[in-house]
Amino acid sequence: MSRMRALHSPKRHRRPRAGALPSDLYAYAEAKPLPRIGRPSKHDPSAWAVTDDWPGRVPVTDAEVDVFEAWFGDLFDDLFGPAP
Repeated sequence: MSRMRALHSPKRHRRPRAGALPSDLYAYAEAKPLPRIGRPSKHDPSAWAVTDDWPGRVPVTDAEVDVFEAWFGDLFDDLFGPAP
């Protein structure tokens, strides 16, 4: 098969259909989810167990603290009060 023919193959331009849009685009929460493509998962997530194997104290660098204070400083002040 030539390269040009492979590039313009109908398979390449085929896109999955998203289904019908709701009549009111602001009612997206009421729309039914699309069926999942592919195999279902082998494991049932409701039977999963989450374990915590982190150490009691997790080392954190000063740079990491600075990043959190820069992004979440206002939230931390609301939750814990302003810094002394």
